[in-house]
Amino acid sequence: MPTIPRPGHRLHITVSATDPYARGVARGERLRDGIPAALDVYGRLFALGGITPGRVRDDAERTLDVIAGFHPASRAEIAGIAHGAGVEEWQVGALNARTEILARSSAVPPGECTTLVRRHPDGRTFGTQTWDWHVELVDHWHTLESRGGRHTVAALTEHGILGKIGVNSAGLALHFNILGHVQDVAEGVPVHVLAAVVLSEAGSVAEAVALVRSAPLTSSGSFALFDAAGDAVLLDLSPVGVHEMRPDGRGMLLRTNHFLTPSLTPGEKSWLYQPDSCARRDFVAARLAGSPELPDDTDALVSLLVTGPGEPPVTCLPDPSAPLGRRWAGLATVTLEPATRTARVLDGTPADLGTTDWRVLTAAP
Repeated sequence: MPTIPRPGHRLHITVSATDPYARGVARGERLRDGIPAALDVYGRLFALGGITPGRVRDDAERTLDVIAGFHPASRAEIAGIAHGAGVEEWQVGALNARTEILARSSAVPPGECTTLVRRHPDGRTFGTQTWDWHVELVDHWHTLESRGGRHTVAALTEHGILGKIGVNSAGLALHFNILGHVQDVAEGVPVHVLAAVVLSEAGSVAEAVALVRSAPLTSSGSFALFDAAGDAVLLDLSPVGVHEMRPDGRGMLLRTNHFLTPSLTPGEKSWLYQPDSCARRDFVAARLAGSPELPDDTDALVSLLVTGPGEPPVTCLPDPSAPLGRRWAGLATVTLEPATRTARVLDGTPADLGTTDWRVLTAAP
């Protein structure tokens, strides 16, 4: 079975400043080596997709203008990251808009993440997900604790990217999956920036949904949002609308990488990630349906995402013979618990549960 080479020590960044530019500078200074390395990988992925450096810069600069209008603090933090890392602002903008820029390409399909959230009968909500992406980026992500905004955030994200998966001090958690629609363009707020804004600004699922609906969104994705009060929702995000799905009769939310809203299906880029996405979702759904007792904790959720040879690749291992752009790998496994404001990050796949230590982050006020 192929293995995934990982760094001996995963970078963790803690920043604390009320000024978003200062927070960005502090982040960038810790990433003076990491951001150029990430830019190199994404530069190769953009080129593989036929996206010229000029187009990348145009997309990034246009995106930065949109971010400035929607959430000035995020634009200031990006400027700070660029200054701290010693790179140009448009380059950090390109990292934050990497999903939207890659949407121009059919050669580099979206990732293969699987997310599970449970709303327990006792009122707790908790979730887990795999983060599956290009194995070439295995060294280029970190964990983060950010204080000084409206809410403290504990999260996992890529070098230079404001946010991705995490929980905040108000007890709001966010899991993140990529989707694809034919109308996706790099003209709105990037989904990664929107995820960061939600975690920094929203104190509940209701606040988060309202914030998402207010965003100028021209790309696709999915947020699984759940909070300490027991609310939970799954969002289909797209350029043609935001749609909500609530937990099923057993209190479960399950997401892979295709739209669950029928009206969005005709515009879906299904050729990029099907039949894999449906196969993974159907496999995990069958496991849930065949289980008389649903998971009571996050480790039990993670165990549902362990797969092996001959099964859909919920546990995602890279094919070393595949070319650049096709070497998918489970870069991390994440669990979120809003009641305790806790994020746990496993530098491995779900199959590494019990053999690899969790990194435990707490979004304390």
